[in-house]
Formats: sequence, C-alpha cells, structure tokens
Amino acid sequence: MKVLISDRTHEVLPQRLRAAGFEVMVEPDQDYESLVQAAQGCEGLVVRSKVNIDSAFIDRVPSLRCIGRVGAGMETIDVDYAEAHGVRCLNSPEGNRDAVGEHAVGLLLALLNNIARADAEVRRGLWQREANRGYELGPLTVGIIGYGNMGQAFAKRLNGFGCQVRAYDKYHPANATLGQVQAEADVVSFHVPLTEETHHYLDAEFIKAMVKPFYLLNTSRGAVVDTEALVAGLESGKVRGAALDVLEYENMQADGLGDVPECVHYLMRSPRTVLTPHVAGWTVESKYKLAAVLADKMIEVLK
Repeated sequence: MKVLISDRTHEVLPQRLRAAGFEVMVEPDQDYESLVQAAQGCEGLVVRSKVNIDSAFIDRVPSLRCIGRVGAGMETIDVDYAEAHGVRCLNSPEGNRDAVGEHAVGLLLALLNNIARADAEVRRGLWQREANRGYELGPLTVGIIGYGNMGQAFAKRLNGFGCQVRAYDKYHPANATLGQVQAEADVVSFHVPLTEETHHYLDAEFIKAMVKPFYLLNTSRGAVVDTEALVAGLESGKVRGAALDVLEYENMQADGLGDVPECVHYLMRSPRTVLTPHVAGWTVESKYKLAAVLADKMIEVLK
C-alpha cells in the first residue's frame, strides 16, 4: 500500500508507516494539480492546509482510503464528501492539545498583567509600575467555547489558579450553557474548529450578549472572530483586551501589509492586545506528537 506525505512533518510519521509495511513517498509543497497526479494509486494521503481537498480531488484519486492531517483543523478537507465515499479523514489534535493549553494560559496571564506592553516600555527606558498594575486570574470566571481536546487541556491548566471555569460545547458534554458563559464570564476563550457554523462566532451580537466587560482569547482559527466587531468592542470598552494567536488575515507577509484591513492594523497598534503568529500548538514536543499520533491512526485504518 502506498502513502503520500505532502506536508513537512516530523520524520516519525514516515518512519512508523514504513515500519508497518507501507510504501511511503514524501513530496511536500505541491499545488493542487501536482498533488492530484502524485496521489494516483495511493491509498493514504497526508495533506497540509495549503491545498483544499475538495470533492473533485477525491473523485480524481479513486484509490484513496484515508486522508490525514497533521494537526487539528480539517477546514481544507471536504470531510462529509470524503467519508460518504469511503475515505476516512483523520487528524491528530491529541498531539498538540498540551501545547495549546499552555499557550492559552500564557496569553491570558500576559493580557491580565500587561506583560507585553510593560516589556516594550522597559526596553524604551520607561518604568511605569502603576500604569501596569495587573489583575489576578483567581477571582475571575473563564468561559471556554469548545470543550474538545484543546478546550479541556486549557481547563485542566486553569485548575491550579482557583478561577471558576464555565465550558460550553454544542457537541461535547460540558458544565454550562452558552447563556451561562455570556452571563458569568470575565474571560472568553475559543477552542472550536472553523466551520460554517463557527465562522464569526464572536460577532457584534455575541459581544452585546455578554453581561460583563470581558477579555477575549482565540487560539482556534482567525475567522471564528469577526475582527471589525472585536475592534468595536475594544473601542467601546465591552472587550477589555484581546489575546490572539490567530487572525482573520494571516498571510500578511505574502499579501503585503497594504492589503490588510484597518481593523487588523488597529489590533497591531492597540496596547490592549497580545498577538502571536499561530504558534499555540507549535512546540518542539508537539511536532513529534502530532506526527506520531497521526501515524498510529493511519496504520490502524489502512491495515
């Protein structure tokens, strides 16, 4: 059986597949058409987020039995069509949930304690203690939207701080309703996949429904947050601050800063934001674990 790996991943993935008896080809950085051709005759395919695996792709590679994604997000794969045509779709969120949970805590602490702003000020020779007086996490209520691998990992790490956690998930057992989160939370953190249902989950109506001014965390996908609504919330004070590992517009280097809307420039200038470049699940340890988990899942399906 042949497996094509079109992602740059840890070597443990091809190693485990070859040890299980598969013929493995590693050909990263392909575009849509070249990937269609390279995948001919393959039963397994590992893809990256740069190429959309749509229904036409699946029809043109009839040998496929399994599509794997090194990571959690599956928005670039037509999962429903693939599964309906006998192609299993696999991901490996177990591999980077610890990294995401830790990064989310770090973002939240940085936001509450003005760490990024204070660091920049000290480097400029400013020593503004009172202006950077922070808030403790313990007395706060943290609302978690999405209680799968990532949301649960974040909640686990919050336990030691003594704060209250209210988690809501439409598809997983949790301890609160969305209404309870919006009524009680001082912090809202998103841990949901990007789907039609979750696109702009946080919008003007969501912000309006929040009873208290709140801090926002997003380590899921950029488009889960309506950036213009977020900026309006920051300007009004309803959103006290935002820590974002993901943005709606993440191809800034490729597209040029001139193509980025003013609302994103606002986030970059604001002293009430903490921004990181989509690295919440991007640790040395997670690179190995993501690949190892996916390898084991693919072997189980294809063998």
